Amino acid sequence: MSEQYNQGWELRHMNKKDIANIRKQFKLDNDFMMIREIFNVYVKKESGEVYHYIGQPFQMLELEAQELFLANFKKVLTGSLDAKLFELRFQRDVEESTQSILFEGLRADTTEDWKEHMLQIVGKMFAHSVYEFDTVVTFIRGEYRKVTKKRGAESEEGGNDEVYSNEFILCSLNKTDQPKRALLFDYVEKEFKSNNAFDPIINLTAPLAGFMFPAFNDNSADVNHILYLSGKSNQPDESFILDVLNCEEIITAGEEKDCFELILNHVIGDEVESKVIANVYEEIDKIVQENIESEESEPPKLDYRDIGRILEVSGVENVDSAKVEHAFKAVIDDEKHEFKASSLLPKMIKIETKVANVTINPKELKNLKYITYQGKRCLLLEVDEDVVLEGFRLETESL
Repeated sequence: MSEQYNQGWELRHMNKKDIANIRKQFKLDNDFMMIREIFNVYVKKESGEVYHYIGQPFQMLELEAQELFLANFKKVLTGSLDAKLFELRFQRDVEESTQSILFEGLRADTTEDWKEHMLQIVGKMFAHSVYEFDTVVTFIRGEYRKVTKKRGAESEEGGNDEVYSNEFILCSLNKTDQPKRALLFDYVEKEFKSNNAFDPIINLTAPLAGFMFPAFNDNSADVNHILYLSGKSNQPDESFILDVLNCEEIITAGEEKDCFELILNHVIGDEVESKVIANVYEEIDKIVQENIESEESEPPKLDYRDIGRILEVSGVENVDSAKVEHAFKAVIDDEKHEFKASSLLPKMIKIETKVANVTINPKELKNLKYITYQGKRCLLLEVDEDVVLEGFRLETESL
């Protein structure tokens, strides 16, 4: 590979803004997203046999088909980072690596050469996976453009005249559904008829997997990384990552959060006051928000020293860095591990009891207390507004 591409090892990671900028360009007649070719491969269930494939210029598709595919391509770039979307790093020194195949496909001079490279990837996909339904693998090859800077009111420079331009390949793996029997009304014959269609329906609304190559960082291509879509949140396909894409293993946001909770348990113990946990999440949220406000490109990460400081200011007693470092070693066997701060914040916290289940925003944990009243354990939730139950405003009662 050329020297300019090998520099990608040092580039920053993609963030939500990078991905959103690309995703919003998938629309009709857009000069900033030029999709040149589309290649569809129909694969039979169980056997993984390629039944049929066809490639053509994207603009040759019917307008409705273009719109359906564009919506599908947006799905490949939709989801939370480290939960649905993952920026993966290619393994080095892999024979016939997917990185090399994609790179050569990106540079292919003819459509036939490009299709041959994409069929190689399809072969790798179905050498390691068996599906109970027919699938369709769709590839597109195109060019993504981004304005270098906005044109000033009195300037002739910038605007659409100056753009970053990068070639890319996007892949989407989709299942097929059998059409359901239905009753139709024939407007011409003016009668009701049963639907006897047998053609399978390609489900473009929920890709099983997908990827975009290369990753885009600092407005340049990074061919040493690839953006991968998992069909289910926090459930990436390890075989797809290792055997198909030939990338390094990853840790999901869900796994990060589970490890963090185990580390807290090691350091704090089995019992903790709700205000302490509330303080911990509040401190982490401050770090995340400060990063957003400063518009830093790299998401903040926390090592054992950072976690120790957070626990100390949150009210945890007898905390020192050695204790937290030992917890890191015990839980994830890597005292130098760094957590992505945003992965540690739960969207909601669920408290389950036999009487009722309570779902609360982590920011509101400070308003929740676990108390003993007249010998009974109670959850006390502080609210600042009237409580309405079945249309009735509840009367307040002083304890």
